Amino acid sequence: MPFPFRHRFPARAPPSAPLTTTPTHHLSPPPSAPESLDRARACHLIARQHWSELKALTRGTHPTHLLQLLLDAPADAEAALRYFRWSERQPGASPHGLDLHCRLLQLLAAAGRYSDARAQVHALVKSGRHSNPSIFHALAVSGERRDRSSLLVDMLVLEYAKRSKTGPAVEAFDRARDYGYKLSVLSCNPLLSALVSEGSVERVERVYKEMIRRRIEPNLITFNTVINGFCRAGKLLRAADLVEDMKSWGLSPSVVTYNTLIHGHCKMGRAGKMYKAEAFLKEMVSRQVHPNVITFNILVDGYCKDGDCSTAVKLLDEMKQRGVFPNVVTYSSLISGFCKDGMVDDALRMLEEMKEAGLEPSIVTYNAIINGFCKKGMLAEAKAFLVDFSKLGLVPDTITYNTLIDGYCRFGKMEDAVGLYGLMFGKEISPSISTYNTLILGFCRNNNMNGASKVLDEMVEKGVRADLVTYNVLIGALCATGESKKALKLLEETAEMDLRPSHVTYNILMDGFCKEGNLRAALNLRARMEKDGKHANVVTFNVLIKCLCGKRKMEEANMLLNEMLMKGLIPNRVTYDIIRDEMMEKGFVPDIEGHFCSTSS
Repeated sequence: MPFPFRHRFPARAPPSAPLTTTPTHHLSPPPSAPESLDRARACHLIARQHWSELKALTRGTHPTHLLQLLLDAPADAEAALRYFRWSERQPGASPHGLDLHCRLLQLLAAAGRYSDARAQVHALVKSGRHSNPSIFHALAVSGERRDRSSLLVDMLVLEYAKRSKTGPAVEAFDRARDYGYKLSVLSCNPLLSALVSEGSVERVERVYKEMIRRRIEPNLITFNTVINGFCRAGKLLRAADLVEDMKSWGLSPSVVTYNTLIHGHCKMGRAGKMYKAEAFLKEMVSRQVHPNVITFNILVDGYCKDGDCSTAVKLLDEMKQRGVFPNVVTYSSLISGFCKDGMVDDALRMLEEMKEAGLEPSIVTYNAIINGFCKKGMLAEAKAFLVDFSKLGLVPDTITYNTLIDGYCRFGKMEDAVGLYGLMFGKEISPSISTYNTLILGFCRNNNMNGASKVLDEMVEKGVRADLVTYNVLIGALCATGESKKALKLLEETAEMDLRPSHVTYNILMDGFCKEGNLRAALNLRARMEKDGKHANVVTFNVLIKCLCGKRKMEEANMLLNEMLMKGLIPNRVTYDIIRDEMMEKGFVPDIEGHFCSTSS
């Protein structure tokens, strides 16, 4: 292998220690000795924004002292707010202390000036000067009315959530319980949404359960948000349970609820996922919840990705019958599905139907068509679409070029692939890591390691970091040439790059060692993979079982087969081929201990 990969990319630097910018509490400096100050006169000047006269009136008086006088008069909420804003904007002025800021918040809440209070909470959070413990303490000592403090804490949690500061938001949510402050769904729903967005499903569930414990009554948005969190995490049964919880609160699932559940099964479901998704469609119709275009688009996309374009077309017809008009997303999903299945003619027919319906195909639509042509080796037709883009008023994107480059690489036309890569720079389109990975894979498939090495050098020059796919491609290339030991060194290097090997990484390496007859190294890799928290999957077992059969260790292979079945893994076609070709045709009948394992297929 002519190209060394180690240290081509600098290892990621360890994260620096966080800087401490927030003292635990900020108290206002003691005001200067009060002099005879006409508060009524000061309020009059503030109301008319006669700031020069106010400066003359308050000369020798600390700004904090005047603010305290204003805050002591509940009728002067407007004056206190105006002075607070003006005084902090003065050259050389220091921010007012947290205690005065919280007193101002209490005054604004008492006066019903909620919009101004929200603006001040926004400023408080944006400044980042104060910790939650300090804010809660200051609020507690600045106001006797718990309902007002509850309102302000509600605003605080909402502000954190809107700024995606989920850590401080959850901390404030928890502290509200400790201080006896009552929160509302106005803050809790955005907090749940922010947690869902960052994938913190455990915290989503904890916050939801805590809401119920504190008798914060959930609404439809609450349930839809939590259901979405469970669906995105693949916890589909938990999501379905929540629908029953919703009904117990007297709420009925909406079209958003059902769309979320359907999308969850289409995206995250396993065997029979489309059957379950379709069952939700039938349920929503039976409950008089009318499916919309989003409902049908999710199902059409799900069936297309499941390789069942015929059912997707039937859904298109059902949409029209229900008076739901297909949109660009609907047709793009169908076109993409046909292209992935190699049915380019059907995709082109659907493209024409789309245009006849008055819909303008998007860049996504044409990228799918180009992908279809590339998969069938119709590279000239694919490139013709690229030429037509300007006529169509479309600008090709990175995905367009990556698709074309992949097509040329698959058919060994590396010179054309590199030419398209160069064309991207002329069009001011930045290649992505996928672009480089595609080129590296293309060169490796064509046994051109020098070409792959040049692409790696180009990545370094352009400052593009290698990702796990890059390493998987290179490990696969080394294994294919019988250099699994060198590939193992690349596995070690992933740690330096702060990359975590996947099942694919380990399985490629195990397969490489097995093909070289090094069963011990393969088994050691399995042990290492499981120590890394990744349990052997069907591919892992297939690789090892085949290797054992090749070494005529049939009993050990049989034991692995039973282990796979005992772990609940479902054999695939490769498994059955191994049982038939490597075991039964060599006179060994596997003993499946109480497991059903038909080889008739």
